[in-house]
Amino acid sequence: MTNLTNWTKPSIPAIFFLAALALCSAASAQTDVAASLYGAFSGTTNGNGTVQSPSNSAGGLLELRHIDNPLIGYDVTYSYNRANQTYKFPAGQPCPTGGCTVAAVSANAHELTGDWVVSLHGANLRPFALAGVGLLFNEPTGNQSNTASATKPAFVYGAGIDWGLLPHIGVRFQYRGNLYKAPNLSRLFTSTGAFTHTSEPMLGVYFRL
Repeated sequence: MTNLTNWTKPSIPAIFFLAALALCSAASAQTDVAASLYGAFSGTTNGNGTVQSPSNSAGGLLELRHIDNPLIGYDVTYSYNRANQTYKFPAGQPCPTGGCTVAAVSANAHELTGDWVVSLHGANLRPFALAGVGLLFNEPTGNQSNTASATKPAFVYGAGIDWGLLPHIGVRFQYRGNLYKAPNLSRLFTSTGAFTHTSEPMLGVYFRL
């Protein structure tokens, strides 16, 4: 008869490996809040007889992040930046009856996202990568005529590194990118219907709870 004792009794190396894995997971667990400043750099889109040019601007981002282990982490974010838009007709296109006017819309952009985060932890450094989805709310400011709000879903991705300076305080360097359909805030022009991309290099501070 086969002796099952050796199969059911865990070996010392296996116990050591499981204990080390548990300690590593515990050491990797982290919940923090962070505030970052960033630059928002967006590309021009062209389609349906409209050229849309967003202005570059500065913004701020607030994050709540929780990491259980290297493969399971998530965060929720809120960000704000100015998002002025300029609309015009393409060069060489015949002007409409109203003339080749240019529409400049002063606007704000608010974004809410939820992201999946993977990370590693060694010494006082934690490199990470993220991907998620969100909603981008574009709101014209003041009482501008012939304008409208626009809400667009966005795909978010990014990467960065946390650098712990004190037991609960550190610096966060990261890059985030947003891919979404260009918002049409002017009723004088047709939507380009094109996807655009916003690059957001960031520098911030986090506080570990």
